[in-house]
Amino acid sequence: MPAKAPRGLFVVFEGPDKSGKSTQARLLADALRQRGFSVVHTREPGGTSFAEEVRRILLSPDHAVRPLAELLLYEASRAQHTDEKLRPALRAGRVVVCERYTLSTQVYQGRARGIPLKTIDAANALATAGLKPDLTFVLDIPEEDFDSRDAGREHDRLEREPESFRRRVREGYRALAPKAKAALLDGRRPVEELHRRILAAVLKRLERRR
Repeated sequence: MPAKAPRGLFVVFEGPDKSGKSTQARLLADALRQRGFSVVHTREPGGTSFAEEVRRILLSPDHAVRPLAELLLYEASRAQHTDEKLRPALRAGRVVVCERYTLSTQVYQGRARGIPLKTIDAANALATAGLKPDLTFVLDIPEEDFDSRDAGREHDRLEREPESFRRRVREGYRALAPKAKAALLDGRRPVEELHRRILAAVLKRLERRR
């Protein structure tokens, strides 16, 4: 009989752009499905039709988005995503694997853009109605590794930010990960090594919930 999670588990992947979040999220989702778990693999901004439209606006290089407008757009996307997709999946006992969540907003709009963290935290709380991840993995890479990854791919609006912005992002993650009780992992380690470590941590948490 396939294994099933007795109740939902919310796993989030965080980190600077090109740190390997999507790769590790996909590997985890695939590995859990192979073990019989019902998995929802999603992302922020995005994950629903409305939120994907907001994502398109947010990441388009055609728009010069002010920091406060950027924050509010992210939170609008998150509110829809949380209510429409995350909570129903968790109530149904599914494992949710999400690329980015509230820690991204603390880092990008807070530490990197300069919006006070109290404002960020209030907006996050409103958009999520208090929903928090069970496990968060932060993939850490130096800002100078950015240009060596996915070379040749067209960059979105945030990826076009200067190295000083990426430095603030990395410093923000390293500072806030402990407060968020997130596992800070070296994103330069081999992909399979990281996957094994992440999968072991998730399976351990799922076993504790049986």
